[in-house]
Amino acid sequence: MTLTGLAASLIGDDGTDGWPARVPARLDAVLDSLPLPARAAVRAAALAAGAYAVVRTGRGLAALTPGERESVLASLAARPALLPLLDVLKVPVLLAAGTEQMLQRPPRVPPLVRTDPPLDCTPAGEWPDRSVADAVVVGSGAGGAMAARTLARAGLAVVVLEEGRHHSTASFAGRPPLERFAELYRGGGAGVALGRPPLLLPVGRAVGGTTVVNSGTCYRTPDHVAERWTRDFGFALAERLGPCLDETERTLNVATQPLDVLGGNGRTALAGAERLGWRAAPLRRNAPGCLGSCQCVVGCPTGAKQSVQLSVLPDACAAGARIVTGARVRRVLVDADRPGGPRAAGVRVRREDGGEFEILAPLVVVAAGTLQSPPLLRRSGLGRHPRLGRNLSVHPATSVAGRFDEPVTAWEGVLQSVGVEEHRDGGVLIEATATPPGMGSFVLPGLGRELRRELESADRLATLGAMIADRPSGRVLGRDRTLLRYDLDRRDGARLMRAVRAMGEILFAAGAREVLTGIPTAPRARDLAGLDAILAGAGPRELHLSAYHPTGTVAAGSDPQRSPADATGRLRGAAGVLIADASVLPCCPEVNPQLSVMAAALAVTEAHLER
Repeated sequence: MTLTGLAASLIGDDGTDGWPARVPARLDAVLDSLPLPARAAVRAAALAAGAYAVVRTGRGLAALTPGERESVLASLAARPALLPLLDVLKVPVLLAAGTEQMLQRPPRVPPLVRTDPPLDCTPAGEWPDRSVADAVVVGSGAGGAMAARTLARAGLAVVVLEEGRHHSTASFAGRPPLERFAELYRGGGAGVALGRPPLLLPVGRAVGGTTVVNSGTCYRTPDHVAERWTRDFGFALAERLGPCLDETERTLNVATQPLDVLGGNGRTALAGAERLGWRAAPLRRNAPGCLGSCQCVVGCPTGAKQSVQLSVLPDACAAGARIVTGARVRRVLVDADRPGGPRAAGVRVRREDGGEFEILAPLVVVAAGTLQSPPLLRRSGLGRHPRLGRNLSVHPATSVAGRFDEPVTAWEGVLQSVGVEEHRDGGVLIEATATPPGMGSFVLPGLGRELRRELESADRLATLGAMIADRPSGRVLGRDRTLLRYDLDRRDGARLMRAVRAMGEILFAAGAREVLTGIPTAPRARDLAGLDAILAGAGPRELHLSAYHPTGTVAAGSDPQRSPADATGRLRGAAGVLIADASVLPCCPEVNPQLSVMAAALAVTEAHLER
């Protein structure tokens, strides 16, 4: 009953409509998908709110009338220190409520754009206890897929190991977004970097990695970034990124998104930027034939988005590569007595049932992701470099929304549709981003009846997000369990505040009646002057912050003291280990990084084959 009372209180359930009554059961399902600490924290907060209600009224939240629950919430909200906590509690409730609201509308089932090409996938439980290969690739995301294809096409016997499972386009089309959410993200999407302030950092876990759940936005590595990687870090392969980026774009069918499927959210961003005279345009994406289903972050239900399980891994399998699913790599095996120094000898892998198997191979490509590769190397006795796990960049991000008189219906159209680059030279990239109801990083303001009104009028909101080209301010700790630490750099905090102001300018220029700031103590601005006053009295820690695109924790470079991997992506300390995921990038790429990661992985593996 505790969760029932909490959900009813937060969304103002007055019994006049059917869908709010179903939110507690949906909330239970959301919580069951979260890691134990997050689940326990929400339930503990619900208990605390229930206990507070008992103290005030003598009854628990579920037993109160709607008016009494409203009074209890108003009393809690009157304490400014509790507002951020209440906003955190709203996140899972909005996930559940958004899903129930969506199910109220007749679903628009988009047709399949194309069928999935075949993959050679074997569950770990069916893989033999001992096998051999020429190369093992740990991870099937952007970098791992490109590495596997390159090596397989060169004639090597390649095995790709993926901790997650394979999900087909048909499986995405057959279920509501929330039901896919928990399966496609590590830890149910509740990954957090601890620090000042804490940042939500979701990453994918499936065949195809985070490319299955990203926006499909494809920026080329900016020239000045590649030049910096060469000049400041000695990342030799940055000089050959151009042809690798060309090949990656061809593989993914990257093209500018057509105007006809941008949707109201993208058109609103374009209109506001045009009135300001700012640089803005539809984004380039890997989604030929996109129908604007706005579900990229939970698996494209049409097969239009060319995530690597549809575009790269089929080519790898056609060349002979095999994929093992449900396979967590425990350690890289090393032959320490080999003449010339330690060398990779294969991997030891844990099945989902706890059993283990080994694959012996002279080449191991580590592409488990920026957050998982350092712990894997530590478990393998390869984590002695002092910079391993450091140098973490995460693209800190925040969102705002504008309320319009006419419906925008942001969830009908391309999820991430328009890029506003007016402030990119200052490290701020703004993108018009909408998600299925409740699944965005933006948290609606209000509690009780106010939040209910916001939910019911969400079709009149346009949302923008901004991400910051950050200084590497984080670390990946741990061996068996990954622990993230990230403290927002002061410069980056100031950039986030400028980003909120810039997004407000766009929305007001487009005709917004008000801008929702994401700041709990001052959630609404009626004009630009009001927004300026709010921002003058607030700081970045008061924003709803999230983070994406982690990079840099096994960075490549020429300086042995500074870079865990050498200038061509080979791990220092053991021969036969390549780094081919986002962790190999020397610093933040400043844009959505899928093309950068894939091009770097292609360059790393091509350089290995040339040797």
